[in-house]
Amino acid sequence: MKKLFYVFLSVFLISGATFAQETDEEKKPQKGHVDDNKFRQLKDVLATPNDQRTASGAPGHQYTQQKVDYVMNLRLDEANNKLYGDETITYHNNSKDNLEYLWLQLDQNMRAPDSQTPLAQSKGASGWQTPEQFVDDNMGKKKDFGFKIEAVKYEDGRDLSHTINRTMMRINLPKPLAPGNTFVFKIKWNYLINNSVTDGGRSGFEEFKDGNKAYTIAQFFPRLCVYNNVEGWQNMQFWGRSEFALEFGDYDVKITVPADHILDATGELQNEKDVLSKEQRSRMDQARKSYKDPVFIVTQKEAEENEKEGTTKTKTWHFKAKDVRDYAFASSRKYIWDAMAVNINGKTVMAVSLYPKEGNPLWEEHSTRVVANTLEEYSKLTFDYPYPKAISVHADRQGMEYPMICFNYGRPDPDGTYSERTKNGMIGVITHEVGHNFFPMIVNSDERQWTWMDEGLNSFVQMLAELDYDPNFPIRSTPKGIVRYMSFDQSNLSPIMSQGDYVKNFGPNAYTKPAAGLYMLRKTIMGPELFDFAFRTYSQRWMFKHPTPADFFRTMEDASGMDLDWFWRGWFYTTDNCDIGIKEVKPLYITDKQSDRVKELIKTNPRAKTYFESLGTLIYLTTNKDEANAKDVEAYINSLPADKKASLEELPKYIYQVEFEKPGGLVMPIIVELTYADGTKKREVFPAQIWNKDDNKVYRVFSSSKEIKSIVVDPDLETADVDTSNNAWPKKTEDKFNKFKEKMKN
Repeated sequence: MKKLFYVFLSVFLISGATFAQETDEEKKPQKGHVDDNKFRQLKDVLATPNDQRTASGAPGHQYTQQKVDYVMNLRLDEANNKLYGDETITYHNNSKDNLEYLWLQLDQNMRAPDSQTPLAQSKGASGWQTPEQFVDDNMGKKKDFGFKIEAVKYEDGRDLSHTINRTMMRINLPKPLAPGNTFVFKIKWNYLINNSVTDGGRSGFEEFKDGNKAYTIAQFFPRLCVYNNVEGWQNMQFWGRSEFALEFGDYDVKITVPADHILDATGELQNEKDVLSKEQRSRMDQARKSYKDPVFIVTQKEAEENEKEGTTKTKTWHFKAKDVRDYAFASSRKYIWDAMAVNINGKTVMAVSLYPKEGNPLWEEHSTRVVANTLEEYSKLTFDYPYPKAISVHADRQGMEYPMICFNYGRPDPDGTYSERTKNGMIGVITHEVGHNFFPMIVNSDERQWTWMDEGLNSFVQMLAELDYDPNFPIRSTPKGIVRYMSFDQSNLSPIMSQGDYVKNFGPNAYTKPAAGLYMLRKTIMGPELFDFAFRTYSQRWMFKHPTPADFFRTMEDASGMDLDWFWRGWFYTTDNCDIGIKEVKPLYITDKQSDRVKELIKTNPRAKTYFESLGTLIYLTTNKDEANAKDVEAYINSLPADKKASLEELPKYIYQVEFEKPGGLVMPIIVELTYADGTKKREVFPAQIWNKDDNKVYRVFSSSKEIKSIVVDPDLETADVDTSNNAWPKKTEDKFNKFKEKMKN
């Protein structure tokens, strides 16, 4: 019966509206307008597809990217905290263009005495300062950070023309580098290493109370910027926040450090016998077979003994790495070293940790196990991890990623105790930084322009990996978790699709909001099956390549068969928020009495009269309970032929018309939970497309044999609704005290 009832209802509503328009007085012509519908396509925003980047989101048949190989010799001067290096760079021009020059990044110059980064910060006088802060701000002498470029030469030793522009260096080629050709040149440099605890920074050293140091070294060498046929050089200055766009290549690196240091780095160790003892090599062999628990290569007792005295002797560690976009290493005599094997679809990958005793017992309990879990879970959701190892290095106040190695905070109190917050913070940062091996170390997006493509995508997968490690892990980048940020004053918000250097509230914008959006896509809009296939397709299409936002958006639609332009436009390109609520609920009653609306139409419009007469007997809905006449309606339905009645259900006793409102700017699915008088519940989900004709209000009718006692929109807080005060009928009484407590908690 429900089916027949809705047929009549639809005819009534549609016909009524049509005839009502025809009876209006003729209106004067109005000015036109552009298409501002929330469901309009993104073709006006995304780059035009071409033979390098297709409309499907896949690399095109003419896609190219450059390759850069490095041979480096490095020396760590522990006494003076200096790093000395020379490199031979081989640049492969795989593009279709003749290149007149090459651009390299000089990231350490962001810290140089003449850096403009401090000058670009709005900074007023503080009302209170520590003596150290006062000296730094008003009396402190600038430290001599930044690259000291000693030489730039051709392969044969002749001087090579170059120009340094702050954090960028241009190599002035003697003649354009033709497609398919290579250019080889050399650079020699040194720089003063920053104390990452007192001076800040993504890398540097930490000095402990006993005078020993732990070095986490990255962004330490001049390295090539990205060039591609479509966008040219990515040579935006490094201001300290927006990270790096880099080319893939092969590395051959020798690192000379004090002989008592333990060191690990991007790449595979080539000279194990020269730098490891027989016992350490034996333990490493055990670790390569241990898939359940980490094996200590250097124990805490051995590390404590090793850190007692320094040495003037040195060792040179030799590493090689293929198909990596960057390089980093860590070195200290304080390091405990453990490792275990991880089975990635039949291939053994090593999960490794380096940490001083100050990290224990927390680090030996969790670090390497978290690395292993991260590699397993990310591989399931993207592609099999292709590198031979992943290293987690303990570093105070750091969280930074590089190919195969990352630096992570999370330190217990001096007595070895730690809170759940400290433990979860460490697990979270290790998962996040190891996860960066996938985004952007392999799916190599441009972090300088689109921070969210690595931080946001990574933060999303991070949540799923954390929940696998601990089902009760307090994940944060959920739709519910982003509500407070989405409610900010608009002057403090930026669209996700903004370059990172000028974004306000950088963390939520680049990390949390994109991750929450993907979480919403997977759970609420697309469903895990469609989402996972599309996300895996994107990841595998762009392994070891340079994707853009358009490639991600297009692939997610191409692989899922879903038009998501409305979501990308709203969530990524605007600062709109979601607010969907219930404006009005009207109980309706069935009757065979002609409504006043139809009577008026018949009276004023001859076509309406003819139309309604042609329909014969009709069923009407009324808000007037006194006009209810369900028995006569039921008698009419019972008189229908048997074949018409076969699929009908019981005549509904309760019918409600619900008007949903949308004060917020975002369109989202409407998730409705109905609670009946007997306590049972029913949930219905209406896709976001329900808003495609009216961006302000929509209606739905709910009918049942049971009385509906309450209706709630978005009961599980899946759509980042910023105002839930309009989400329930009957409207809930606001508990101001509890609301105040919740506000203070946040």
